[in-house]
Amino acid sequence: MLLDKLTNRLQGEVCLRAECAYPERVLNLCGARKLAFWDVEWLSATEFRCRMSRRDYHALRQCTEKLGCTLHAEKRQGIPFFLGRLRRRQALFLGAAICALALFFSSFFIWDFTIEGNTTVPDEEILRVLQENGIRLGTFGLEIDGEDLRNHVLLELPELSWIAVNVSGCQAQVQVRERVPAPERADRVTPMNVVARRDGLVLRVSTLLGEPCVLPGTTVTAGQLLISGIQDTEPYAPRIVAGTGNVTARTWYTLTAQMPLKAEKKAFTGKEKKTLSFIFGTHRVKIGGKINTSVGNYDKITKRTRLRILGLTLPVTAEEEVYRLYTPVEFPVDTAAAQSAAERFLTADLHALVDENGTVSSTLCSSRRSGENLLVTLQAECVEEIGVHMPLLTDGKN
Repeated sequence: MLLDKLTNRLQGEVCLRAECAYPERVLNLCGARKLAFWDVEWLSATEFRCRMSRRDYHALRQCTEKLGCTLHAEKRQGIPFFLGRLRRRQALFLGAAICALALFFSSFFIWDFTIEGNTTVPDEEILRVLQENGIRLGTFGLEIDGEDLRNHVLLELPELSWIAVNVSGCQAQVQVRERVPAPERADRVTPMNVVARRDGLVLRVSTLLGEPCVLPGTTVTAGQLLISGIQDTEPYAPRIVAGTGNVTARTWYTLTAQMPLKAEKKAFTGKEKKTLSFIFGTHRVKIGGKINTSVGNYDKITKRTRLRILGLTLPVTAEEEVYRLYTPVEFPVDTAAAQSAAERFLTADLHALVDENGTVSSTLCSSRRSGENLLVTLQAECVEEIGVHMPLLTDGKN
């Protein structure tokens, strides 16, 4: 049924009213000429209403001239009639042709950027350098010289080792590769001592240059000398070298955090306010009035949609901003949940302190209530490298 309606709309459909002294002759004529009709409605003994396709209607008009029948087209529906009404509107066709040409030629310009491969260099910095070198919104994509652009951008961004701009339709895909920094060369010339950066119980001492000053099993404090840069070479004079080596020790950490036992959550009132903006390149056109954000608390949700027609990206972005009003409501926090959250935070901080030089052996978490807060303590035992290099002064002030 739906397919028949769609077919009739595509071919064109006429709702007609036939008036004749002998209306049954009209229906017999339609049957003889194989003219399809439907939705027959009798208005009187000499008049009825029905629907026919546009082609059959014109054929029926030619056949009923000799029957003395009068046909009245009450309604014309479908695509052929719609296009026929637009036939005399030349300005409309001209505007459609101009829009089609504008869409076609706009596909050769850049209206969107995507950046891939960067982790430390921000997107804004890359876009700024590209803009300084003539690559911006509205740039003709076929004029981009990739080799020349690469040479200029890499000079201004030494953090990058490679960059390429590939234009696909209206989108410029910027692919970069960041430079891997060379490791720092160990200083084997400057006289140095190795001292402890924190307290610990020494487990292992490995000396490459210098004189070890501690033995495994001894306890050291922060700043204590571990490997001396003055090496005893009896019976000759002492030798001053850059003390080098590894000192592994067992260390302990105590980290604390306070977690409030009351928190606030958002109770949305159900009221929402929306604004719509259209961004043409770098220009914004806002539709609607301003939102009074001083009336209370609200969440702002921004949604951007790049407009497309027939797969072509338009230089227009629709931005919808939704303001959801809410009222803060205070509620109690479960003690176990507060302790679990604090333990996660403290564990993350502990690994940030230790993972670069060693590993965490064991942890123990405890908590106690302090007023409206929960005091959480994390105690940890670790095994790590505790030696750091300190310059050795040779003028007697060391």
